[in-house]
Amino acid sequence: MTTMTGTPTFSSRNRSRDGWFVRTENWLDERGKPAWIAAMVLGFIFFWPVGLALLGYMIWSKRMFSSSSRSCSRKMHRSMTMGRPTGNTAFDAYKADTLKRLEEEQDSFETFLERLRAAKDKSEFDAFMDERATRKDDTAEA
Repeated sequence: MTTMTGTPTFSSRNRSRDGWFVRTENWLDERGKPAWIAAMVLGFIFFWPVGLALLGYMIWSKRMFSSSSRSCSRKMHRSMTMGRPTGNTAFDAYKADTLKRLEEEQDSFETFLERLRAAKDKSEFDAFMDERATRKDDTAEA
């Protein structure tokens, strides 16, 4: 899902499976800490246990007092991953080189993980086939 500006949002990937609570939480997270505070105040105004529950949830999930809330880190992540130049050519070149190197490292690591999974699957399958063969031999002898 993307915003009106075309930047991706970092909400849950499959909204149809999310419950109303997760959708509401994602919606409030996209709007930041002021939306959480407004929801809490409205909760206190309309039905005080709802406001109290929201306050407790905000404290428990560290949304109330954290200096870097999820929405701030999401905004920072979006601005870091966008290809927007900063105006400093040396930094832009460094950032492009670093991002390219990290992408290459990620690709090689994913290739390594695929080989590792294939080797593990093969060893597990070979062990299964060996066990199956020994079971057939045991039943044939009996």
